[in-house]
Amino acid sequence: MHESAWMPTGLDPDVPSAARVYDYFLGGYHNLAVDREFAHRAQKTMPDLPLVLRTSRRFLRRAVLYLLDQGITQFLDLGSGIPTAGNVHEIAHAAAPRSRVVYVDRDSVAIAHAALMLENNDHAAALRADLRQPREVLHSDVVTGLLDLSKPVAVLMSAVLHFVESDAEAQSIVAGYRNAIAPGSYMMISQGTQETEGGQVERVIRLYDETDSPFTPRDRERFTRLFKGLELVEPGVVYVPLWRPESPEDVDEHPELSCAYGAIGRKPLY
Repeated sequence: MHESAWMPTGLDPDVPSAARVYDYFLGGYHNLAVDREFAHRAQKTMPDLPLVLRTSRRFLRRAVLYLLDQGITQFLDLGSGIPTAGNVHEIAHAAAPRSRVVYVDRDSVAIAHAALMLENNDHAAALRADLRQPREVLHSDVVTGLLDLSKPVAVLMSAVLHFVESDAEAQSIVAGYRNAIAPGSYMMISQGTQETEGGQVERVIRLYDETDSPFTPRDRERFTRLFKGLELVEPGVVYVPLWRPESPEDVDEHPELSCAYGAIGRKPLY
């Protein structure tokens, strides 16, 4: 697809976008030369980076399938990025066609592409907004028009909170959504960590300072604090390949090389 079909006006073509870099690594085509050049540099620094990102994407798929099994049919995907193959509404609708999904992202390319993809879909929509403003997101016409927040919903924060530098702010963001959703709702969070051997991760983190979204890793303890007020679903906080793998082949000898923690928490009924 030619760039003119999806690239919004006013986009700075000289600044790499974390969302478009992620799209490139997942095999998408909504990225610019500056994003591809950055991706090549990042992969040279950390050769396994594309595999790391695909591992995170597989965790998202397993999480959505788990949530569907719990009877959840409403999904709020925060920091959704550019919808590529295997996105949330495709996973959900394959199992439960009447599931409702709202994608939220501040990236104009992500929302422009999502709008095109969902143009004739009555059960999914996209909202351009900043997830750091829970009240604005939750009270938007898009969210209130598609999701019934008086009933359980799944709030997804897949590989996005590592773009929030302050732990206090990250915890406040999670609390803003947690306090607003109905009891019995779920929150899924995954985020990058640097608790691995070697300095590759730290060098990639420094590279992300050049993008529109600098990267802040968190260790297990800091990540776990994000789930305050929620009941962790088994197996709790783990490296993402270890979260309910579908087969032994999903987990290699070094799950820590996924460089990401993941977990799902449930808002208590009482």
